[in-house]
Amino acid sequence: MSLSKGYIEFFTSNPKYRRLWAASVISLLGEWFNTIALFLLILEYSGSEFLLGILFAVRMLLFGISQPINGLLADRLNRKNLMFWSNILQVGLALSFLMVDGKEDMWWLITISGVMMLLHGVYVTAERAAVPNIVEDEDLITANAIGSASWSTALCLGAMLGGIVVSQWGTDAAFVIDSLTFLLSAILLIPLKIEQKIDENMKGPLLKTAFKNIKIGWNRIYDDKKLLRIIFAKSSWNIGGAGLAGVFLVLAGADIPGYGAAFGFGLFFFARGIGTGIGPIIARAVFKDKNKWPSLIGILVSTSGLFYLIVGLTLDYFLPLTILLIIISHSASGGNWVLSTVLTQSWVEDEVRGRVFSMDMLILGTSAAFSTTVAGYLVEYQNLSLQTGFISFSIIMIICGIIFTLWRPDNQPQIS
Repeated sequence: MSLSKGYIEFFTSNPKYRRLWAASVISLLGEWFNTIALFLLILEYSGSEFLLGILFAVRMLLFGISQPINGLLADRLNRKNLMFWSNILQVGLALSFLMVDGKEDMWWLITISGVMMLLHGVYVTAERAAVPNIVEDEDLITANAIGSASWSTALCLGAMLGGIVVSQWGTDAAFVIDSLTFLLSAILLIPLKIEQKIDENMKGPLLKTAFKNIKIGWNRIYDDKKLLRIIFAKSSWNIGGAGLAGVFLVLAGADIPGYGAAFGFGLFFFARGIGTGIGPIIARAVFKDKNKWPSLIGILVSTSGLFYLIVGLTLDYFLPLTILLIIISHSASGGNWVLSTVLTQSWVEDEVRGRVFSMDMLILGTSAAFSTTVAGYLVEYQNLSLQTGFISFSIIMIICGIIFTLWRPDNQPQIS
């Protein structure tokens, strides 16, 4: 069977996955409209690179630190309902950005954006835990490749269209579109039915049993050393990559000669989206031996860092080259993401899957918050140049990939 036929056959034969997919993609399209508008407002009203880093840090920190509770909810409550109400609450929050009109509103803007990211974390954890409930185990790599490619397409189109909309009609139009996408996504979820298993230990008062049940999730990870390693796959990229993609890439986009800042943001994020879309498709086609995936993840992280290093060395030479290098770098990161996600989904039981994914997202979010805060601080207060930033953070990413490859807790002898 050809690769193309495999995707089409899976997608057309699973109506539940199609509905979940459509709801997620529509919501993500608006999210990137929103993000481009927030970049522009911060740089327009404050001109602060540090606040740009803080925006990403607050978003990722709230996304991360809420994850233990999100995972608990995803294993205790109906996962579809969690996704639905996450979207509904974000409709009003997206519209609240219409009231931003000066530098004094920047911290309020950042706070609301952080709350939206917290709700997005509820959605993501419930969604990832739900995919194996509606997809057969042998189709998980296909489902996740489609999901990752769709996330990337939403990033490409949302960022590019967001840049155009903001340039032509202003940020308010982007926020209205964002709110409508959340509403449409929620409507699409209404007919969806997702069967799930709920552990008997989850019964009882939520607050009284919360700590015990969160600990069960962590113990499931810690007791399985191969799973413990994979939980750090995404964060091994984020320690360097979040600062690169969340701060340096944004600032580079704002500084492209002959382009407006909003269009420049959209252009580089468009390239990033193409890369993260191609990566999972290549990974599915090339890496067929699942036993080799854990060893490939660290190599993909270092590969991504290597191409970002070349971005730093050639940043001012030729714009099409920069775009190509960004695409290749994020192809590697997309491969890392989908391989680690599929391994986690296939290794972990339904009853505890939400809590395991929540720990994955907790580590990812806190590492990203640290990376973007440091990047923004170094640019604004230590006069770090864009080129030096790209080079130094890409070297950090390469080192993290090497460390992940060499770290093998699953091979260490167990002490009885």
